[in-house]
Amino acid sequence: MLIAFGSQSGNAESLAKRLAREAASRGFTARAAGLDSLQPSDLIREQNVLLITSTWGEGDMPDNAISFWDNINQNGSSPKLDGVKYSVLALGDKNYGETFCLAGKKIDARLAELGATRVTERVDCDVEFDELAKTWSSTALSALETGKEISVTVVAAVPPAKEIEEKGYSKKNPFPAPLIANIALNASGSSKDTRHIAFSLAGSGLNYEVGDALGVYVKNCPEVVDAIISAHSLDPQAEAALPDGGTAFLRDALISNYEVRHLHGITPNQLLNTADFVTSLRKLQPRLYSIASSIKAHPEEVHLCVGAVRYDVHGVQHKGVASTFLADRLALSETTGIFFHVAKHFRLPADLSKPVIMVGPGTGIAPFRAFLEEREATGATGKNWLFFGDQRRTTDFLYHDQIIEWVQKGLLTRLDTAFSRDQEEKIYVQTRMLTAAAEMWQWLEEGAHFYVCGDAKRMAKDVDAALHEIIQTAGGRSAEEASAYVADMKKNKRYQRDVY
Repeated sequence: MLIAFGSQSGNAESLAKRLAREAASRGFTARAAGLDSLQPSDLIREQNVLLITSTWGEGDMPDNAISFWDNINQNGSSPKLDGVKYSVLALGDKNYGETFCLAGKKIDARLAELGATRVTERVDCDVEFDELAKTWSSTALSALETGKEISVTVVAAVPPAKEIEEKGYSKKNPFPAPLIANIALNASGSSKDTRHIAFSLAGSGLNYEVGDALGVYVKNCPEVVDAIISAHSLDPQAEAALPDGGTAFLRDALISNYEVRHLHGITPNQLLNTADFVTSLRKLQPRLYSIASSIKAHPEEVHLCVGAVRYDVHGVQHKGVASTFLADRLALSETTGIFFHVAKHFRLPADLSKPVIMVGPGTGIAPFRAFLEEREATGATGKNWLFFGDQRRTTDFLYHDQIIEWVQKGLLTRLDTAFSRDQEEKIYVQTRMLTAAAEMWQWLEEGAHFYVCGDAKRMAKDVDAALHEIIQTAGGRSAEEASAYVADMKKNKRYQRDVY
């Protein structure tokens, strides 16, 4: 049995490896493998295939699934998969609407088109995926054991009673971390509000690696909740069910336990009773942020770089739930639950002599501040090149003093900045990359690792296009050869992205 995974942040990979162990315990010779290491012909040899994939950005394949998808999606050149038995588990986030689990849906449909036999229907998971994943894996393994198609019976999971003693801190048992710093990073006159946020880890026993993400439990704005309660003519003191069991006053439940963003500013068509109201809402999820520090530089601390989201729609003020919770509503020394999310896909090279190129405009600077602190702390000898961009140099050069100090020390071998509104022509990080094409190609040929962090919709795609163009122009490669070069970089973990 082959358990293949397309994974960007590590969830699909973790599930695949866990499933491989479960399959082995049931008598299968099972292995887990990333889609970047597989060809369509590998599926034919394996016969029994369980595939787990996340969806990235706006319905995109995760980075390690792109080459596999391209190979099986080529009409006329992809082999027929007659005789292959398979099932797909798709991971996603319903907040993305029509693109929810789109990567899994596409792969599932394409495998069927190529003649593979679906042994149990695809299961699409929202962010709370554990129980659905267990149901799917058990059903799929049983189907492959019996050779007969079995339907997945999805039963709403009954929340388990919380254990009295849980070992270690985790997503299910977060550490109550005190806020120890909330510092404005933009100067007066900026149109942005970016904060340096720091939590204490003292007494937690927790550790992390640069590249990891921090999960933060947040709360909705009380003013927003009050406006929603008023608009729906509900009683704030009414008893409301909580998503994980138990009850609380409605107002408290809406502040701490439920997603209410989509309700803000909307006038209901009909009055609802409290029970109907809360059952229509999703559980409030913790938010993941790229870590902006190295624990070697800041023992027992973890830092974030957070852009506060505030905007107006038809006269209604909207705020990002998590970003304004951290910027405005969590007071110094107050605690909130945190946990670490391991990001194996976003790691510095183990060889400290390897060059590193980092592209991180805006809050995308976060993991690269961590990378540079780590490179300094470990005495890494490899060259470091940073591309940073934002709106204006005078107001939006995040971590300016620390970055310039790294340049002066020689830790930062090269710094290229792109401040889009400092001149009439818009200049972005990809513009600076193309200007430095010859030197970037030289670094790539020296084995440089290339990293991108930030906006997935536009920036990451523009940077990827610029990378391809540099390989073609400075490297003298055709478009096809450039694509193969980039695919090889990804396969060898030399091109890694933390985009959102």
